[in-house]
Amino acid sequence: MELPGDGVHLASYGPRAPQLAVNGKAPAGGLDGSGYYQCYRDGSSVASRGSDAPTGYDTVDAPPHYDFYANTEVWGRRRRVRPSLYQLSVDPEQDDFKPPMYEETAGERMGGGDSSEEEEEEHKEPPPEPPRFGWVQGVMIRCMLNIWGVILYLRLPWITAQAGIGLTWVIILLSSFITGITGLSTSAIATNGKVKGGGTYFLISRSLGPELGGSIGLIFAFANAVAVAMHTVGFAETVTDLMRENGVVMVDPINDIRIVGVITVTCLLGISMAGMEWESKAQVLFFLVIMVSFVNYIVGTIIPASPQKQAKGFFSYKAEIFAANFVPGWRGKEGSFFGMFSIFFPSATGILAGANISGDLKDPTVAIPRGTLMAIFWTTISYLIISATIGACVVRDASGELNDTLSYSSSSENCSGLACQYRWDFSECIKNNTCKHGIMNYYQSMSLVSAFAPLISAGIFGATLSSALACLVSAPKVFQCLCKDQLYPLIGFFGKGYGKNAEPLRAYLLTYVIAVCFVLIAELNTIAPIISNFFLCSYALINFSCFHASVTNSPGWRPSFRFYSKWLSLLGAVCCVVIMFLLTWWAALIAFGVVFFLLGYTLYKKPAVNWGSSVQASSYSMALNQCVGLNQVEDHVKNYRPQCLVLTGPPCCRPALVDLVGCLTKRLSLMMCGHVVTAGPSPVSERHVTWLNQRKVRSFYRGVVAADLRSGVNMLLQGAGLGRIKPNVLLMGFKKDWGCDSPQAAHHYIGILHDAFDLHYGVCVLRVKEGLDASHPPQCHVNPGFDGGPESINTVCAPACVQTSVTSSVSMDPDPQPSSVFQKKQGKKTIDIYWLSDDGGLTLLLPYLLTRRKRWAGCKVRVFVGGDTDKKEEQKEEVLALIKKFRLGFHDVEVLPDIHQPPQPGNVDHFEDSVNRFRLETNPKQDSDSGPQQQQQEEPWMITEQDLERNRAKSLRQIRLNEVLQVHSREAALIVITMPVGRRGVCPSTLFLAWLDVLSRDLRPPVLLVRGNQENVLTFYCQ
Repeated sequence: MELPGDGVHLASYGPRAPQLAVNGKAPAGGLDGSGYYQCYRDGSSVASRGSDAPTGYDTVDAPPHYDFYANTEVWGRRRRVRPSLYQLSVDPEQDDFKPPMYEETAGERMGGGDSSEEEEEEHKEPPPEPPRFGWVQGVMIRCMLNIWGVILYLRLPWITAQAGIGLTWVIILLSSFITGITGLSTSAIATNGKVKGGGTYFLISRSLGPELGGSIGLIFAFANAVAVAMHTVGFAETVTDLMRENGVVMVDPINDIRIVGVITVTCLLGISMAGMEWESKAQVLFFLVIMVSFVNYIVGTIIPASPQKQAKGFFSYKAEIFAANFVPGWRGKEGSFFGMFSIFFPSATGILAGANISGDLKDPTVAIPRGTLMAIFWTTISYLIISATIGACVVRDASGELNDTLSYSSSSENCSGLACQYRWDFSECIKNNTCKHGIMNYYQSMSLVSAFAPLISAGIFGATLSSALACLVSAPKVFQCLCKDQLYPLIGFFGKGYGKNAEPLRAYLLTYVIAVCFVLIAELNTIAPIISNFFLCSYALINFSCFHASVTNSPGWRPSFRFYSKWLSLLGAVCCVVIMFLLTWWAALIAFGVVFFLLGYTLYKKPAVNWGSSVQASSYSMALNQCVGLNQVEDHVKNYRPQCLVLTGPPCCRPALVDLVGCLTKRLSLMMCGHVVTAGPSPVSERHVTWLNQRKVRSFYRGVVAADLRSGVNMLLQGAGLGRIKPNVLLMGFKKDWGCDSPQAAHHYIGILHDAFDLHYGVCVLRVKEGLDASHPPQCHVNPGFDGGPESINTVCAPACVQTSVTSSVSMDPDPQPSSVFQKKQGKKTIDIYWLSDDGGLTLLLPYLLTRRKRWAGCKVRVFVGGDTDKKEEQKEEVLALIKKFRLGFHDVEVLPDIHQPPQPGNVDHFEDSVNRFRLETNPKQDSDSGPQQQQQEEPWMITEQDLERNRAKSLRQIRLNEVLQVHSREAALIVITMPVGRRGVCPSTLFLAWLDVLSRDLRPPVLLVRGNQENVLTFYCQ
């Protein structure tokens, strides 16, 4: 479609909107027959009904709507789409079609929709909604149950005996400090947008990107699977202790734990695979059991101790016991602060249990912050209370024998231990280290203290089973999200979901296998430190994610949870890393080794995902700061880099030009592919950038729409780049069809060279015998003025991506990757440099950069210079000395005295025949004032006899140079020659183009004509 009027209409090159009607029917959704949206004065927006007296005004502009920002559709109605700029700016009365404001479904936008079918779908019943949980049941209770695990009942009294009440509180508060900061960071990340399933992995990966997110997701899922084993072993220990008290033994204590543990994990797997609704009900039941056990414990501490309990070390609240147990009493190889911390810390790691089922929450952005922080607060209080009360009631060592009492008549001088004050003598077992009771020796001390011991056993069952169940649910949920993102190979099999809630049954089975393997270890104190480092690593990355997202100042970082600090998050991350190494340095190294290995793999594979991570925002910030910082750095010849603007058109059409410049600039300097569109659709930059990436060429792409090629290139010359990172060398293909093309095209082509010189650019022109244009007419658009035949000029084809609307497109086959001569290894050939004029050294620098690449490294560089026969050796030594000072490594120099000889007459005749078409014939009868001069002003590309005569010496020199090239460089891999410059106003554009043509004609090797901007790009000074 062409818009009326002259000039270039940029809007006409935008994406076309689809037709209003689909299959002859107008789409619904707020449109009248003309495609307009009516907005009434009362603020409501309804479809026009063809009223004769409208009360509002007609507009395709739409008021704000949820559908414009959502990625998913709402059941029961079709999704609205925001009108495009083209739809807003086009005049429907003058245009052939009226674009709709709302494109409906993707199928309708493609013209394949059926409104009657869609109306039937709207009346269908919506699919059943899976169960969703609020912040109490979904997050707080789940987190509290996971925190109140096996450590609370079976190890907290023992940790209190080892570290004392004081240091136990320090351990608890330090753990709560780390988890509290992590909870704040998690809350900030979870409220920065809509959270889907995947829990911790989803939060980290969408914040830091797939590189760190994928590695920590894998580790976190594994840690949760191991945590299932830890809590199950705690449960199995309690069961086997009860069995032994009643004289029941299946095999032996260790194997009994293994048998009970495997049976327990199998039962929990059945509950998990039954669905989240059953799992949630089981968690509520466990929560009630634990609360009853807590009340039972507190009541037990108040009730006076019976002789049986006193024999086991319980004396109710005593100040002396509290004082004695307040200080540490380290024993055994694990008797140290960090040894106790490593055992206790996994009990605080349940803070992410609610976030891990984020896909099953009603409102994750509200539930995760509120439920997580409340769970941390209440569980911290409970840990502090239990450690203080158990330490104030029970002594460290007791025999459990009723006969170990002191009579009032006996002396207590030989009695040792705190129990002597209460008429109990445990001296013998203390000396022999054979005491079986007391908080140092008896893991079931809470059962001893409680009013009714079976309720504590029930609490242990509830705490261990609920924590194991929560981890058994968390690990598959996290792993499923990781599998769906397809960051790693061979794991996609486990991402398949089943049922209305997409339950990851395969991931459940994998978690079950891992848990069973660690259950077979059957030693709680061995399993707990293993997962401490994995959880700490996860917490460190969550805190770092919050800090990194904050410090990048990305406008997209807008968490609704405001009670966080980026510096506090950084402190939390550092603390986690330090504690990892203080706990178990080798396990920390293993954890970081796994993270860096997976990070390296992801960086190498570069998964095709774009989540708007803070790493992307940081990359932009760093690049912007560096670009701005370069403004304060003055240019220096030592730091000169050829930054190339390459006029490739669509890069896929001129692969040789792309490959050559790619070799020059790879990991060295800027390369930008320029594309000028004078007819046809506007360039789709994503398509061309994808082609460049697939070809492994590090280049930018910039397309412009212009009235003609020269004005478009002028836009690129003046507007390309950013600050000091902007092109300084223009590269383009030779216009080999200049003789049969229009004179205006040749004039514009040479005008581009002059424009580049005026803007202080260096200029290079590449000529390849086979031609540069690898395109085919039905595939791409070719700009006039580039290498190509007459048939390729102004040809426009259907692009590989047909844009049908603002939000959808039909993807066709990707552009092919044709090979070029510059992709091949050049072997032992030569690179011949004809340094005939000094342009500042660019003619020497470009071949030197080529020889630094592997495919050109084997080539020998030969430098040819003009000279006199009688001074040939002197001139050779002089040039060699100069090149040696430049440290280029070129040692082969040859002086060519024969370039000043006259060319062969046949070649001269051929040159004159090539310019005859552009010669301006002189008519003797024509008025001298309005003769050739006036005609040449109107047609500046025409050549007069005076022009030929003024430039005869230069013309003969170019003809002779071609003869010299034919002799010396017939077998070279590349010829680099200084480009002649035609004076503007003295040398017509067609004559200048004829020089370039005759200079590079009929040569088998590629020819690169180079002309620097006459400023030094090489120096032999060190400052």
